[in-house]
Amino acid sequence: MQKQQRPVTRKKVQDMLRRNQALDGLDMRGAKLDGLEFDGASMRWAKLAEANLTGCSFRMTDLTGASLWNANLTGAVFEKAILEEADFDMANIDGCSFKGARIRKAIFPDATEHIQQIQQSVITGLPIRQAACRARDVH
Repeated sequence: MQKQQRPVTRKKVQDMLRRNQALDGLDMRGAKLDGLEFDGASMRWAKLAEANLTGCSFRMTDLTGASLWNANLTGAVFEKAILEEADFDMANIDGCSFKGARIRKAIFPDATEHIQQIQQSVITGLPIRQAACRARDVH
């Protein structure tokens, strides 16, 4: 019987970042990683579902195919990040900015309401306001 691995800890992630190690495919589901700087890291196909990533910086980070499902990304910065095929479904992206990010085939929450804001953020760097999108649904 194969031993099931637990998601990695905050301390382990910090150590890996300090050593400039790739975080490709790393299981960080549910981890409390708020405020960390992942700038320039390789995080291809990383598992970040339900993680607390509030205020994190992902400048020039490769998040190709990463799962950020239901993650708290409030105020995170994705400037010039590679987000192709990343899954942001059900994530809190309020206050996130995406200036210069590559978002081809990325899945975003409520994409039909947010797509214009996300595209605008890629161009201008303006943060996403999820509450504004949801307020329009009420009318």
